[in-house]
Amino acid sequence: MSTIRIRDARTNNLKSLDVDVPRGQVVVFVGLSGSGKSSLVFDTIAAEAGFQLTETFPPFTRNRLPKWTRPEVGQIDGLSPVVVIDQRRLGGNARSTVGTITDAWTYLRLLFSRLSTPHVGESNHFSFNDQAGMCQTCAGLGEVVASAVDRFVDLDRSLADGAILLPGFGNGGYWYSQYADIGSFDVHTPLREWSKAERDALLYGGEHAARLGTKPPKDYEGVVERFERIYLHTSDDLSDRKKETLARFTRAERCPDCHGDRLNEAARTATVRGHTIGELARMEISELANLVAELTEPTVRPVLDALRDRLAAMVTIGLGYLHLGRATTTLSGGESQRIKTVKHLGSSLIEMLYVFDEPTVGLHPHDVAAMTTLLEQLRDKGNSVLVVEHDPEVMAIADQIIEIGPHAGEHGGTLVFQGTFAELQQATTPTAAALSRPRPIKTQPRNPRGWLTIANATRNNLDNVTADIPTGVLTVLTGVAGSGKSSLAAELLAQHEAIVIDQKPVSTNRRSTPITYTGIATPVRKLFARTNNVPATLFSANSAGACPDCAGLGVIYTDLAFLDGQETVCQTCHGRRFTPEVLRHKVDGLSIADIDDLTITEAIHRLTDPAIASSLRHLDQVGLGYLRLGQPLTTLSGGECQRVKIAKELRETTAPTLYVLDEPTTGLHLSDIDNLLSVLDDLVEQGHTVLVIEHNLDVIRRADWLIDLGPGPGRHGGRILFQGRVADLTGTATAAALHPGVEIPG
Repeated sequence: MSTIRIRDARTNNLKSLDVDVPRGQVVVFVGLSGSGKSSLVFDTIAAEAGFQLTETFPPFTRNRLPKWTRPEVGQIDGLSPVVVIDQRRLGGNARSTVGTITDAWTYLRLLFSRLSTPHVGESNHFSFNDQAGMCQTCAGLGEVVASAVDRFVDLDRSLADGAILLPGFGNGGYWYSQYADIGSFDVHTPLREWSKAERDALLYGGEHAARLGTKPPKDYEGVVERFERIYLHTSDDLSDRKKETLARFTRAERCPDCHGDRLNEAARTATVRGHTIGELARMEISELANLVAELTEPTVRPVLDALRDRLAAMVTIGLGYLHLGRATTTLSGGESQRIKTVKHLGSSLIEMLYVFDEPTVGLHPHDVAAMTTLLEQLRDKGNSVLVVEHDPEVMAIADQIIEIGPHAGEHGGTLVFQGTFAELQQATTPTAAALSRPRPIKTQPRNPRGWLTIANATRNNLDNVTADIPTGVLTVLTGVAGSGKSSLAAELLAQHEAIVIDQKPVSTNRRSTPITYTGIATPVRKLFARTNNVPATLFSANSAGACPDCAGLGVIYTDLAFLDGQETVCQTCHGRRFTPEVLRHKVDGLSIADIDDLTITEAIHRLTDPAIASSLRHLDQVGLGYLRLGQPLTTLSGGECQRVKIAKELRETTAPTLYVLDEPTTGLHLSDIDNLLSVLDDLVEQGHTVLVIEHNLDVIRRADWLIDLGPGPGRHGGRILFQGRVADLTGTATAAALHPGVEIPG
């Protein structure tokens, strides 16, 4: 079959959609945020393909595979096994690295176990996740938890005034008398006026205390000694309170024994061609690939071939600036997505269905060509490649474009265009209109109220960078992927107080919805109570009005042992969660159960209570008016989560604040970016300072101030190439993207 034939797709907001998606091509799906693209591609096509494949396995295996919810659709034909490559950050734990997640470390370990001098043992002797290879001091983590002594005391206070900031050590605390009442310290003099010997005796005890004129008791413990005994040298399970204390008063430091290599002495001193495995783990992948290419030992040829292929794949997709020792928890969403594609580049499978979710996220315009080349390579090997994307450069390489819309939520879910990119540019759809809209560079930027200085930053690849961030304006950090933008932002956060608005999930609780998040549940219940002259408790699904059979959940869960648990709609309330008596009470023709189905935009107009409208207005303002009030926040994308957080800040913000945003255009259609920029402008107009890490050219054009890093990734970057007004930018990769056709000097 030459097409994926879809009939009567009704998932989420899809309106009985019929469409034929060509197989063996790159097909890009476009449309406004919330128009139904993801509902079609991920929740219908990928979900059905995943479900049918999973059903071919026995129950024991199915229980350990990803769960797929079967879509609401009349018929789908022409599916293949599906590979979904999404934007979820790889995360993992402290033991997960770029090397382990790509299996490159497995091949490197095997190589060292066969060729290293001296011979150490099998490959597990080079594994930091195995007792045979790990450093015992840090248990293979490369870091140890150390006391952040500089945070323990406030030098401008005396002991009596609470100079020791640790819980239980301040005046009136459990341990206070061990320092204030022993006659060795002046409790009323600020610590800054003490001698260094006195401060060392207070903190470290031991020989420092023995040198004091008035020696403490024999059982005296310094503040640091006592803290570490209580918090660090204990095997007890930590309470939440202790965990909070550890987070405040400790820091991770490089392991003093392995110096970050994670391995024991034997493994970290063995060499191949004069290099230890730790040195290779710290090399940039592009440099490591060149070194491995020089190895020709025939006894390990299969290992070398596999390692070369894996490293070459990472270089091909623009990740050559990473190193194998990089923790996966530090990777961006875009880097995570590209890491996931590495294993598929070398695959011999054909006629697969690859589904990508915005593969250009985290990519500078300069780097997008590498990703589009990858998409074409997967297609040319005989696969079908479906891409949800907003980037015009990806649309340009598509064999076909499908636009879903015309608008978001209730007003989307239909097929509005299917054809080539050239045909789309001549169409009258929202995407076509956005593509043709001129977006000039800001020529009259706002003037800063002041400056925040980042001094001598050396984090990651930053080359002793000093930067001045203007306050009271919109600043954008730009540069190719890996140039040091996130590192510079992290230094800003370390040196100045700020609120970070990132793409991490808003909630892990499936009961959390826009209703609970905005706090409108109580005003809604009161509105129903007022209108119908009944108690407000009737309208709580956790109280008097709840369906007795499902306890207000709307579903019944049945545990089926080794099979998947089954969640079925409650047969008493039919998923409505309330008793029939409660559902008879209406506001504007709506029952309390109908409220969940309203979009945020609809609720603002239909629910007359001012408290409800004011709480929801900011979510509508950031372009999330299409979300339904009852939609679990766990289902939101990273970009949607970030916009929910922006809305919360708009609602709660008061004093002038520094906001740092990480790629807020993620998941946004070209026309929605204008709404986002209006929101950011509102924050600035309210007196706040906004700094954005961003690749989107429309955001860059609207910046008041630009800081461009580079010139390349990793060790080839880490320098500030430009600070100033966007209109004055020349000679960088960002300048070339803003002014196509202009060559970069050098």
